[in-house]
Amino acid sequence: MKTVLVSGASGIVGYGILRSLRKAAEPLRLIGTSIYPDSVAPAFCDVFELAPPTRAEEYVDWLCAMIRKHKVDLLIPPIECDVYKWNDHRIALESAGARLLLNHPRLIGLCQDKWPFYLELARCAPELAIPTRIDGAFESLADEFSLPFLLKPRRGYASKGIVQIKDKAGFEAQQDRLGSHLMAQPLVGSPEEEYTVSGFFDRQNARCCHMALKRKLSAEGFTQTAEVAVLEGAEAVLDKLGRAFNAVGPTNFQFRVHDGELKLLEINPRISSATSIRTAFGYNESLMSLDFFLAQRRPVQPQIRPGRAVRYIEDYIFP
Repeated sequence: MKTVLVSGASGIVGYGILRSLRKAAEPLRLIGTSIYPDSVAPAFCDVFELAPPTRAEEYVDWLCAMIRKHKVDLLIPPIECDVYKWNDHRIALESAGARLLLNHPRLIGLCQDKWPFYLELARCAPELAIPTRIDGAFESLADEFSLPFLLKPRRGYASKGIVQIKDKAGFEAQQDRLGSHLMAQPLVGSPEEEYTVSGFFDRQNARCCHMALKRKLSAEGFTQTAEVAVLEGAEAVLDKLGRAFNAVGPTNFQFRVHDGELKLLEINPRISSATSIRTAFGYNESLMSLDFFLAQRRPVQPQIRPGRAVRYIEDYIFP
């Protein structure tokens, strides 16, 4: 029996992965970890372990001990901070005995800071890039991008920290952070034309399969509603981006359609928050990852069922 450890198991991505892994034909032993002792995580795993914060000095030693204690075969990180920490400590974690579901180190490194990521995107796929600046006065930015425009964190996720600039006063309140923490972009497309697309890539960065969802975000920045979609031009774009950024394994791309053209919002070098929705429609990237990273089996395009998904809050009762 294979043992899989999923970190961040108290969050929507973490328990979405655990629920997807439960659909395996062969039984799996699932270890869930979280920094929250009173979360729902124990409901979805066989063993729950309370974790120290990822930034804690003892975290890597603790995780290595968990790998040895539970004889973990595969580690899956659902959240950014774990992806970046595990990437920095690949050798130590693999030496403890587990394989890591991690993307290519180059892509992970670029995704940590959206400014160097933008520079690389503008170099290799300028038609997909949203114009971005890390300097400039209000007048020049308003002239170039029109009002309103956005100030986005260079380091961040799930649309957190984005400020919409409607006037000079709003800009001046954030001006000191432009460059060091924020970057400026125009508004592109509309929320009604936003897509989350997951691709799976082999070790030669070739696309094996993909799935597109037309989605709307919750206030927390995660997918709230989604509909299975056929996104025109997505296959060619994924092929180009996979090669350009050395994508390996499950990789998430977020797009908006602007004036009939795809614009890339960001790449998440991991399984993303809509994974349980994708699984429900036939695209189980968690099981694909298990086969790919442990058995070296290249996934093939599954048949995806049409439909629409809505997320809601429900109760889980522990007797």
